[in-house]
Amino acid sequence: MTEFLITYGIPLAIIIGQSLALIVAILLVTAYVLLADRKIWAAVQLRRGPNVVGAFGLLQSFADLLKFVFKEVVIPAGANKGVFLLAPLVTVTLALAAWVVIPFDAGVVISNINVGVLYIFAISSLGVYGVIMAGWASNSKYPFLSALRAAAQMVSYEVSIGFVIVCVLLTAGSLNLTEIVEAQKTVWYFIPHLPMFAIFFISALAETNRPPFDLVEAESELVAGFMVEYSSTPYMMFMLGEYVAILLMCAMTTILFLGGWLPPFDIAPFNWVPGIVWFLLKVLFVFFMFAMVKAFVPRYRYDQLMRLGWKVFLPFSLFWVVLTASVLVGFDIVPQH
Repeated sequence: MTEFLITYGIPLAIIIGQSLALIVAILLVTAYVLLADRKIWAAVQLRRGPNVVGAFGLLQSFADLLKFVFKEVVIPAGANKGVFLLAPLVTVTLALAAWVVIPFDAGVVISNINVGVLYIFAISSLGVYGVIMAGWASNSKYPFLSALRAAAQMVSYEVSIGFVIVCVLLTAGSLNLTEIVEAQKTVWYFIPHLPMFAIFFISALAETNRPPFDLVEAESELVAGFMVEYSSTPYMMFMLGEYVAILLMCAMTTILFLGGWLPPFDIAPFNWVPGIVWFLLKVLFVFFMFAMVKAFVPRYRYDQLMRLGWKVFLPFSLFWVVLTASVLVGFDIVPQH
């Protein structure tokens, strides 16, 4: 028994401890990222935003948490209760599960698997199920229409995201996220793959239902979309899953195109700063761009959204895959991982 515990129990306990620490850290960062999103939006509109609860409104997210926790959970009479309550749990679980392969620094990752990119892609593809379950189980027209929109939107833009990632994988020669970052020691990939960087950023907005692609939750048409029948803790879990997924896309943008934890210049004082600090600064910078897009870009019509994904991004990203492969083979460029 002792030998079994030493062989399997201790490593398992370490992994569980690391996972819990990561979840707590993500939840804390998400709370302040949500506040930052509201503050940035307010600043663009020349107003103050949350500034009452705590100094500068720093405790606003925690006040909202208490409000959601103590409110009554209202379930519509015609809803499928089991699926209705399972949908937000599926959404937030999948959003958190994707973080296990994200490297924050050299060696700072819970699971450094060789197919980390495929894992991320698989988990993000499953995220649409929570939305579809919520829309169907609510037994209401507006949530169901929103769920149909979400399914079409996510599938459409995952195709272009996939081709963008293929370009990076060809250049790095690896599906391991740590090796992709290390391959960018010479040059960050947003420079040779600048068009793909733009497509990935815009597709990430659509994938996470952020403005100007928030057709799933279009207030003027579908009220709150698939979440319209939700209240209290289930609604909070949907919002939490959405922002955790947004942070994940910011982290993926940082890893694939902005050099991950690598400093911008490998000279003092840049290389004195810990890698995890560079990683967090880059993630927050990408999130700032997400927030600014929300603040000043008008919402697309649904036909414009679909046309952009299928008629612009898909052909161009496919062309870039062929171009990248041709350059790598034609000039006999060996991946740098």
